[in-house]
Amino acid sequence: MAATDLLLTLNAGSSSLKFALYGLSQALPLLAHGQVEGLGDEQRPRLHVSLADGERHTQALAHQAGRPDHDTALDALLALLQAQFPRRKVRAVSHRVVHGGPEFAQPVRLDAALLHALAAFSPLAPLHQPHNLAGVRAAQAAFPAAVQVACFDTAFHRSHPFVADTFALPRRFYEQGVRRYGFHGLSYEYIARRMREVDPLRAQGRVVVAHLGNGASMCALLNGRSVASTMGFTALDGLPMGTRCGQLDPGVLLYLMSEQGMSAAEISELLYTNAGLKGLSGESHDVRVLEASGSAAAREALAYFVDRARRELAGMTSCLGGLDALVLTGGIGENAVGVRAALLRDLAWMGIQLDPEANRDNAAVISSPGSPVCVRVMPTDEERMLAEHALELLAGDAGSTPPPELTCSLD
Repeated sequence: MAATDLLLTLNAGSSSLKFALYGLSQALPLLAHGQVEGLGDEQRPRLHVSLADGERHTQALAHQAGRPDHDTALDALLALLQAQFPRRKVRAVSHRVVHGGPEFAQPVRLDAALLHALAAFSPLAPLHQPHNLAGVRAAQAAFPAAVQVACFDTAFHRSHPFVADTFALPRRFYEQGVRRYGFHGLSYEYIARRMREVDPLRAQGRVVVAHLGNGASMCALLNGRSVASTMGFTALDGLPMGTRCGQLDPGVLLYLMSEQGMSAAEISELLYTNAGLKGLSGESHDVRVLEASGSAAAREALAYFVDRARRELAGMTSCLGGLDALVLTGGIGENAVGVRAALLRDLAWMGIQLDPEANRDNAAVISSPGSPVCVRVMPTDEERMLAEHALELLAGDAGSTPPPELTCSLD
């Protein structure tokens, strides 16, 4: 690897496009990072870029009629990076791909056939998979000689036992790929690695990680391995989210179809983009906006989020048979002091004792010194995880084996 080689990571979410640019060496020095935020909002999305020398760039992006916001955002990002690093060669691009099905438990090199096959999972992650794959295609066009690496958000959860991986349906559906996949795996994997550094003893035990953001879920870790997740077949299950419903009685869907006459497309639009905090409040998907609102609907939406999160926390703890540590991450987990306080209130029966002052100060540990369960606030870094996986794959290229075939049938 030459000193001028670069590694780019792309992480396309439902409302943002995050990226990072690293020097391609074992140390992975971070050269630039940022995101486009506000995708899908009525306001114009904005590109924010921070360079290693402290220089920052902000650029408003115009909506283009008939063109997805994510595509426009990616074009602007690639143009800025090419202008800032004109004599540096991007050797690899590591992509977050949300859904990898049951086959993939590790990153793979992407080719045209695999890219085409992964598009079959788009109906299972419609807010993410199409954007992920569009990012791959755009990067292939921008950097035709670069290695394109796919890192799957579902891969980390392939260690689940059968009971945490299945639904109570006839077995043939499981064999066809109707399973509980779990998501946010790159975030959980990063936290698991980081926990081994900052708290190695508890990292070997029973840990629940709560990834709370516009997308939200929880994961139960036993010795750093995922044994259960609140998300299931799609990224709709479990916790309520910014615009997604979370856990929902399937009878509601039957009612919407039979009695309300809603089509599959209309129900999908409802559950993915008009539910969750946005639907409950009638105001916004953003916790910051809801906390500042003061309206009864905003308060009730946040109360519902907290109530469901407390239920899921208890459920994940039950899967582990107890709890040694709780890690809060994601935009809400890292910053929403009030939500954290409400989530952790009166949980002494679980061994959680909150330190209110530490919580207000956004300390790294917000449990009291005598709390049997340690509660940490830990920033996640999916981009770093993407970079580390790509570096590991490039280092092992010489002895690598072809990626598995996609045999999962979702017809």
